[in-house]
Amino acid sequence: MTTESLQVKLKKNILIVDDHPFIIQGYKNAITRYNPVEYDFSISEAKDCESAYELITNTDDLVFDVAFLDISMPPYEEKGLHSGEDLAKLILQYMPNCKIIMLTMFTEFLKLKTLINKVNPRGLVIKNDLTFDELLNTFDKVINDEIYYSKSILEMLGSHDNSIEIDLFDKQILFHLSKGTKIQDIPQFVPISLNAIESRKTNLKELLEVIEGDDTDLVKAAKNKGLIF
Repeated sequence: MTTESLQVKLKKNILIVDDHPFIIQGYKNAITRYNPVEYDFSISEAKDCESAYELITNTDDLVFDVAFLDISMPPYEEKGLHSGEDLAKLILQYMPNCKIIMLTMFTEFLKLKTLINKVNPRGLVIKNDLTFDELLNTFDKVINDEIYYSKSILEMLGSHDNSIEIDLFDKQILFHLSKGTKIQDIPQFVPISLNAIESRKTNLKELLEVIEGDDTDLVKAAKNKGLIF
């Protein structure tokens, strides 16, 4: 019997959440090829916020060591889960030692900055940066207790300094608030749910440092920063 066969492998439970089956399969292919002599991986997968919720909250079955989460995700409105960011917070509530790796197509500075501030993922990768080797490198860094941001993330964070950028939906929300539109009426003008609008407003308040202020203070801060006129 060889030394290799006598080695006790480390069991790691992995969660992958993505609404594209071929992407899930790509992650699984990479993970199962990572250091198979040392690790034994048990991989669970979910395709939306609802199926992920069922896996995360059923801790009698599994506690995850590493979770791969796409930020854009079909929501689970009943539980107030609208994105991979919400799932990350849920995971950390149930499994505080789970290492979160987040993957996204978004490149908006505001989204990435609020994500880092709220979730502090161990890995953060723009999908356009993602290759098989990049995925393996990310996984290697995170599973060995390091933090890994992909090249585009680092360049974006480095180039913005203290400047602020927001996307079109955030600008529309601020515009309608500036016109005195009530928050519950904004979905008539902005094609996202009320919960998503309220979440974005909270993010904007944090970004503009008006946590204790009301909508008037938020609009004033946005105007001072030149985000609306």
